[in-house]
Amino acid sequence: MPTTRFRPNDVALYDANVEQWWRRRGVFAMLHWLAAARAELVPPAPRPGAVLLDLGCGAGLLAPHVADKGYRHVGVDLSPETVRLAGAHGVHAVRGDVLSIPAADESADVVVAGEILEHVPDLPRAVAEACRVLRPGGSLVLDTLAATAVCRWLAIGVAERVPGLAPRGVHDPALLVDRSLLVRECGRHGVGLALRGIRPSATGLIAWLLRRADTVAMVPTRSTAVLFQGYGTKTGTREG
Repeated sequence: MPTTRFRPNDVALYDANVEQWWRRRGVFAMLHWLAAARAELVPPAPRPGAVLLDLGCGAGLLAPHVADKGYRHVGVDLSPETVRLAGAHGVHAVRGDVLSIPAADESADVVVAGEILEHVPDLPRAVAEACRVLRPGGSLVLDTLAATAVCRWLAIGVAERVPGLAPRGVHDPALLVDRSLLVRECGRHGVGLALRGIRPSATGLIAWLLRRADTVAMVPTRSTAVLFQGYGTKTGTREG
């Protein structure tokens, strides 16, 4: 495993750990758990040829969880090595920035933004882009980390020190997501976003840490102060 220390939120971390992506007990293990939970919010394809656009697709961890839902799975990611891996796992992946998505207006039936919004330097622009490429009636599905003191402590101070929960340096605390701003910006672009908190199952996490399980179920929690999901449908109207 690479021992290089990276600046917080450095995309080079993903290329340096490319062999870790599909290891169930690798440094990206928790991303497997989140991908499974994210897929539960993705509805079945509404029509033949429907497109699911996966923003920050990484190595394509969402792919096996949505393979039976009827979509053409398209991915966008900044890391060239993860784009290559995603392609090997059935994702039509291209290198690109979620702040300037290489896709036409209203071209996606579902837009998924999993564990990416806490990495972008311009949240309103990322939201605007996600909503721009989403068809009216289409679904926006996301999960991310909240801009709270407890999240900074748990997601960065604790999780980045537990192998498999998050690699050291993967998050910049300054980029954690303001939930009110996120909901407001989605609303401006025609998506009424509902939020719910999620966390790893306590018993599942203990079993995983004891090496008695290879995965951990994510379960709902009342608080959105650490890790949360968002779901909404585009109405086709936009505020001024």
